[in-house]
Amino acid sequence: MTRFALTLLTSAAFLATACHAQDEVVALEEEAAVQAETLADESFREVPASQAEMQLSFAPIVRDAAPAVVNVFTTRTVQRQMDPFFERFLGRRGPQQQSALGSGVIVDSTGVIVTNNHVVEGADELRVVLHDRREFDAEVLLADERTDLAVLRIETDEPLPTLMLAQPGNAEVGDLVLAIGNPFGVGQTVTSGIVSALARTEVGVTDFAFFIQTDAAINPGNSGGALVNMDGDLIGVNSAIYSRSGGSNGIGFAIPVEMVRRVVDAALTEGELVQPWLGARLQTVTGDIANSLGLDRPRGALVADIYPGAAADEAGLQQGDIILAIDDVDVNDEPGARFRYAINAVGSESDFTVLRDGRERTISVPVEEAPGSTEPLRQAIEGRNPLAGVELVELSPAFNEAVGFDPFARGVVVLNVQRGSAADYFGFRPGDRVIELLGTRIEEIDDVESLIEGQDDLKSWPVAIERRGRLLERTLQL
Repeated sequence: MTRFALTLLTSAAFLATACHAQDEVVALEEEAAVQAETLADESFREVPASQAEMQLSFAPIVRDAAPAVVNVFTTRTVQRQMDPFFERFLGRRGPQQQSALGSGVIVDSTGVIVTNNHVVEGADELRVVLHDRREFDAEVLLADERTDLAVLRIETDEPLPTLMLAQPGNAEVGDLVLAIGNPFGVGQTVTSGIVSALARTEVGVTDFAFFIQTDAAINPGNSGGALVNMDGDLIGVNSAIYSRSGGSNGIGFAIPVEMVRRVVDAALTEGELVQPWLGARLQTVTGDIANSLGLDRPRGALVADIYPGAAADEAGLQQGDIILAIDDVDVNDEPGARFRYAINAVGSESDFTVLRDGRERTISVPVEEAPGSTEPLRQAIEGRNPLAGVELVELSPAFNEAVGFDPFARGVVVLNVQRGSAADYFGFRPGDRVIELLGTRIEEIDDVESLIEGQDDLKSWPVAIERRGRLLERTLQL
């Protein structure tokens, strides 16, 4: 075959290959176009595509959002602590006024403001300074230590600018966000960053640890300020920073809008925040637990125990169930499950997706408050017995949660001890749980009263109490 013929054959083969490749390119471009159209339908988020887009400004968002962020100034009265040596020469000093500052967000045009509980806690006076420098006295509508949120109100004759609350679940990791507040009292400041993480539960700031993490600079004074998205909507209330120096290290935390909405609604409609209580002791599914249960990966929260008659018991949850999602939102651990249940109002229902015997099922769980009272009846014990001089109360989930006891604990606990009484002599202390008296298990106050009745001549009193997790057993001699 001549070189010319070979060249012709090679060219023909090249043309055929090129045509085939061109067809493949066209097909790939059509497929890419379809994918791009699908992605555009699913999300409005996209990476900046040009230098011009990189130079766009946040100013329009700030212009709309900043007027709804206020400064909160508080004054507290504290007793000065002085070394006794100096008190001898200078005399005891009187109370001292301490001032503090924070931020807040106007969420209702009538003057309703949300901030952090730790900003207003213990304050004798509250002053709110608006973006236009007008000042108002504020009253506290609701302050909740467990969520670290508080709702204030100021009286104004005209509607105020507000921030819209973002839709729940709208934030995603990587979203651009702005933090607006009053750091160090220098005046309203705006910083930018991204959502670094969602559902952070290792932050010990509130009882419902579930935070948005951001690298937008947050410093002291930003507490109670706004974390807003690119729509100018509130996605969280800035609450804490991770710092050893007290300044921003790029790790800040905000309470999500779901909890903010719940607290504001409670303040405006109920006047108090009644926390739901599931009545189930949950445990985060670890790698070891996942392996023992045959799961492909650690996920969800394991139901370890159920309180009789509580919401979980009524709904039919069982020990060993794994809660995978609540209200169609995935649950990754025990704090996440508690948060998702807690953002529901008492009286509503919540849908739990649970894994039981290898099958997923949906269970409707009522949202109920903890049984019992946060202020139970007190019973003073009198007569000739070792408990004379104590005030007893019966434990219940509501009371236990209020004072920091194990919510599942039952029985009778010592609330107060009268000085100089028999109980004081024998060393009883507030917080002691009476386990047994005269060899009989104590479940309620009536058990104590029935045992001491008619026992004035008894000399030996076997008693068992629980103190800070330790069981103490003694026979007391009168």
